[in-house]
Amino acid sequence: MENQYKNRYFIWLSFDGTNYQGWQKQPGSPTVQQKLDNALSLLLREAIETTGAGRTDSGVHARSFVAHFDARIAPAEINTNQLIHKLNRFLPYDVSIIKIEPVKPGVHARFSAISRTYHYFICRYKDPFQRGRAWMFDRALNVDAMQQASNLLLNYTDFECFSKTNSQVKTFLCRVTSAHWELDGHMLKFEISADRFLRNMVRAIVGTLVGVGLGKLTPNDFAAIIESRDRRKAGVSAPACGLFLSEICYQAGYNYG
Repeated sequence: MENQYKNRYFIWLSFDGTNYQGWQKQPGSPTVQQKLDNALSLLLREAIETTGAGRTDSGVHARSFVAHFDARIAPAEINTNQLIHKLNRFLPYDVSIIKIEPVKPGVHARFSAISRTYHYFICRYKDPFQRGRAWMFDRALNVDAMQQASNLLLNYTDFECFSKTNSQVKTFLCRVTSAHWELDGHMLKFEISADRFLRNMVRAIVGTLVGVGLGKLTPNDFAAIIESRDRRKAGVSAPACGLFLSEICYQAGYNYG
């Protein structure tokens, strides 16, 4: 059915995914989308259904997530600062609204995105302040070897070996534009950017790279795993708690700014 609304908005938010079964609505499970849709519907006094830029797994966090929604209210009639304030008072403590802005017709939170960046954090010793925010991993890792393997990601486009099995996607093609590790004290951070990501892709990559860091795999083995397109040959998925969606980018001109 053709969309009856005329006005589309992007909403930027951050959330702690610990208490949620991911972003996307699921019957009988708490999700971020469910909380946001309920809050928007109440405050805008109409049924609102958001569309996210993607879906996050249970327990995964987002520093910057984007969704869009359509509403009857016109941009000239909406005070976005006031709506943000009301949403943040209404939503749970672990979901925060950052920005709301009107966008041009046809702009889509998911399909109009041109790049996404994730961060994954590994804590090198037990740290109570990183609980639920990083993978606690105290075994020695060869970070140089992990970086060598990470560099190889830029040479490939088919990442079926890092995709969740039985995921209903039409293509496993992704263009990775950067992938690097950074050591800061006892924290090890992995940053990866691509035009799109498959379900569970970043966690599978990190789990496999940790195998390289432990000396169980070589960078050449890592390349062979990618070429195999076989998820069974890749490493286990890293825990969800260490993964953060950090940035989603759109082409200039998507909004009315």
